[in-house]
Amino acid sequence: MAERVLRGSRLGAVSYETDLGVELAPRSTTTYDCPQGHITVVPFSDEAEIPYIWECRTCGEAARRRDGDQPAAKAVKPARTHWDMLLERRSEADLEEVLNERLALLRASRGEKSRTRKSA
Repeated sequence: MAERVLRGSRLGAVSYETDLGVELAPRSTTTYDCPQGHITVVPFSDEAEIPYIWECRTCGEAARRRDGDQPAAKAVKPARTHWDMLLERRSEADLEEVLNERLALLRASRGEKSRTRKSA
């Protein structure tokens, strides 16, 4: 076992690598203000797209960028329901006809008499 031990080092020892000759990417700091009064300073790469909102490190609320303008609100489209998508493909008269056909098949499989549905 003694041959496998690395002399002069121990498990969990510090790395022997140094930062000499390493050039870091250019950075800039951005300041965020929390509604509770906390200030968060975050370093970003100069090439990064800096977000307008950042989570406060102290309380977790949404902090806003100090030097940035608030982005324009995006237009929100109303949610399309299943019925809206169905009406894009078929008219209500077609849907009424399909419904009557399916009801007739269902009633026939149950052995009931055929009834016709009155349209409004």
